[in-house]
Amino acid sequence: MDLLSIKDPSFLKGMSNRELEALSKEIREFLIEKLSVTGGHIGPNLGVVELTIALHKCFDSPKDKILWDVGHQSYVHKILTGRACEFDTLRKFKGLCGFPKRIESEHDVWETGHSSTSLSAAMGMAIARDLKKEKSFVVPVIGDGALTGGMALEALNHIGHEKKDMIVVLNDNEMSIAPNVGALHNILGQLRTAGKYQWVKDELEVLLKKVPAVGGKLAATAERIKDSLKYLVVSGMFFEELGFTYLGPIDGHNFDNLFESLQYAKKTEGPVLLHVITKKGKGFRPAESDKIGTWHGTGPYKMDTGDFVKPTKKQPPAWSSVVSETVRKLARTDERIVAITPAMPVGSKLEGFASEFPDRMFDVGIAEQHAATVAAGLATQNMKPFLAIYSTFLQRAYDQVLHDICRQNLNVFIGIDRAGLVGADGETHQGVFDIAFLRHMPNMVLMMPKDENEGQNMVYTALNYNDGPIAMRFPRGNGIGVDMDEEFHNIPIGSWETLKEGKDAAILTFGTTIPMAMEAAQILEKQGLSIRVINSRFIKPIDSTMLTELLDQNIPILTIEEAVLQGGFGSAILEYAGSHGYHQALIDRMGIPDQFIEHGDVDSLLKEIGLTTEEVVKRASLLAQIRKKQQRA
Repeated sequence: MDLLSIKDPSFLKGMSNRELEALSKEIREFLIEKLSVTGGHIGPNLGVVELTIALHKCFDSPKDKILWDVGHQSYVHKILTGRACEFDTLRKFKGLCGFPKRIESEHDVWETGHSSTSLSAAMGMAIARDLKKEKSFVVPVIGDGALTGGMALEALNHIGHEKKDMIVVLNDNEMSIAPNVGALHNILGQLRTAGKYQWVKDELEVLLKKVPAVGGKLAATAERIKDSLKYLVVSGMFFEELGFTYLGPIDGHNFDNLFESLQYAKKTEGPVLLHVITKKGKGFRPAESDKIGTWHGTGPYKMDTGDFVKPTKKQPPAWSSVVSETVRKLARTDERIVAITPAMPVGSKLEGFASEFPDRMFDVGIAEQHAATVAAGLATQNMKPFLAIYSTFLQRAYDQVLHDICRQNLNVFIGIDRAGLVGADGETHQGVFDIAFLRHMPNMVLMMPKDENEGQNMVYTALNYNDGPIAMRFPRGNGIGVDMDEEFHNIPIGSWETLKEGKDAAILTFGTTIPMAMEAAQILEKQGLSIRVINSRFIKPIDSTMLTELLDQNIPILTIEEAVLQGGFGSAILEYAGSHGYHQALIDRMGIPDQFIEHGDVDSLLKEIGLTTEEVVKRASLLAQIRKKQQRA
């Protein structure tokens, strides 16, 4: 079949199982080929080919609402809804989004890049459907990893209480990004080996109805026998106790099983949980045999061998490795250091720490709020918790950082990975909000290094800091390749560093935008302008001594940050100037405007929003020229 000719899923209705199996094979080959060039979430999508086809054959999208929980399993859905022809642009600038996108298709009814939101959204859609007296199915598809999220459990509780008609498809591949952890994972393990519970239960009910009625006592006994079967067949029966009809476990790669179960679910009143077992990476040996999450999301790879396409030149170490390995080294001499991650041990490069200190490494699952408060609890007992978390996921623990960590002024070190623009994953993953939502929290120290050597010394500083919470931002990708100090040293809290002297204007920046500032200053030097460049590595507290010196000398200031402008670092400079009487100070700011930044390579995104060397040259030059005019006047 020509996948590029698909317009909508209606063509599936008349296809036989044999034809669907051929289609599945073709889709897998298409994904393996396309993603070998573009990269993307190959493992999750290879695992849901048959399941996605079955859902679109049994339901009528978009009238029936199919919601993809974490979104990175939606590639097959995109193919079946007419977007195969755009896959060459997947996750590229102005191209096909790697997650569901409502403006892309009417079939994308819910957008998500984070996990555990689909059940709550589905409940909202089901309530709206019933209030409007409409007839349709609401079908959230959630993974077993996402089911560990607190929001998902809250939604299960509400759905089961309200008894709304809904078919929850639990896509159980025993993995999220990394192998799943926790008690709920163990419950699902029991269910996987228990056999088809619902069918056995139904057969017993038929038999009981054939027993002649000989009084209420026998009827009551029979009912108790039927009801207690779930405890005989499956220990715990977690979902039935929550108010769901549990169906499963089902082979998620067998169309006969899928269709039988989905039709049964459609006829069942109230909420149904259909437990589907799939194999992440199915059909591509390297991804299928992955046990740690390497093939969850990848860059380009070689189709024939599965080898990743590596840069031709040797790369500096990844930022995540620099940070985690520094923590690991310090943990050898400080038994108080404990590492915590919300389901990201691979992304945060904590495998080495975990192997060396298995009793001091805790993967809490997709539970960012819990992770933050666990860290707080550890800190109350004079431990030194290192919370490794992506910027985009830290948003989910805002209240816990504020209420549990900062309010109690606890010594928690937060390593904010993927800070700044991350590129291909797009607006749900851009790490550009953390400065704005952390800077206003009392007691918080927030910093970002200019290079990996300063980064390792900031880690050392953070784990030796005893006056409250401290966070370090660091970007996605590799360092810049600087020499590393053999001995760590403390960096004075709140201290900035002058990288280049100058008197006509000053650029205040940090992290990934320092090279941009230095290049612009050198260009302006050739134009006769002397520009000071300051590594403003402490975003909070700011270096008030250095800033006051600039303001006293009436030196114009340009701030640059790869983060949102509203409430960001530049706002801190404006606030300081305003509150200290420098009302005539020349201050300009560059950063992320008041909009969500979509997917694409970082250079293209920076250019689109005007965060470039050319713009720095223009802005700094204008400030310097204004000052010269003022001096002449």
